[in-house]
Amino acid sequence: MLTSLSSSPTTRPEIQAWLADFQLRLCQQLETADAGPAHFLTDAWQREGGGGGRSKVLEHGRILEKGGVGFSAVWGQMSEAAARQLHMPDPAFYATGVSVVLHPRSPRVPIIHMNVRYFEAGNGEAWFGGGIDLTPIYVDEAQARRFHERLRAVCDQHNPAYYPKFTHWADDYFFLPHRQETRGVGGIFFDRLTVGKDGSAQELFRFVQDVAELFGPFYTELMAENHALPFAEREEAWQSLRRARYAEFNLAFDRGTRFGLETGGRTESILMSLPPRTGWAYNPAAPAPGSPEANTLAWLRKGVDWLADA
Repeated sequence: MLTSLSSSPTTRPEIQAWLADFQLRLCQQLETADAGPAHFLTDAWQREGGGGGRSKVLEHGRILEKGGVGFSAVWGQMSEAAARQLHMPDPAFYATGVSVVLHPRSPRVPIIHMNVRYFEAGNGEAWFGGGIDLTPIYVDEAQARRFHERLRAVCDQHNPAYYPKFTHWADDYFFLPHRQETRGVGGIFFDRLTVGKDGSAQELFRFVQDVAELFGPFYTELMAENHALPFAEREEAWQSLRRARYAEFNLAFDRGTRFGLETGGRTESILMSLPPRTGWAYNPAAPAPGSPEANTLAWLRKGVDWLADA
């Protein structure tokens, strides 16, 4: 294990234990909401350089076509090149977190992602990061507003500056520059909430816990509301295109993907966020003006104030 880390002796085990338990509780919530024959299968793994994790994957559910909920706690030394690329102050590291991506069967149910994590670097710095964002295939304005209202409520319990700062950060982060599109309707993203500088370890940990606990109740609501809405081949074709955009972001820009691959993480666990079915059509035609697809594209931009009228 690492040495010369500034966090208290109890911080790391407490955080790691809570995240490991949260993974199990969230999987139970999602299985109950899916209410089908499929269950999360457990794949425990070890990292050669130190640590390991537990990947839980559900496939062919009644509502969820594929869902991945990963927990990891890893440590060791990353290459100096990787440390520079990831702006790590020291190549020695400890990292623990939970990452969630859910790909529903119906194009009426949004894709959703969440990640909460804790890092320690060999120079003694420690910080928290995370984010949660919603990627509808078809944007439902009322549901997008409800999502942002819940996020703001959680943020405001801890710091009124969090929501405006972190939702702007999400717009910048969950963005495909080559498409000039946001990945979805945004959410919040935060990184390097540093222990000591941005709050105590316990204060920052409580914020991360509250963000994580928002996920299950909100998303299972959407599952219940949307999964039985009708769709046909047209909607499935649009779903395939939007899933391709999702995969482009995860493979080209996602920091978690890059961190995992650069530090010798387990490839299957890192890439379990990818959709089960998608496709890249060559130069697809733009949606017809006024169509549901065109209306969705119009929302995929930075700077939308989902709470303007709230």
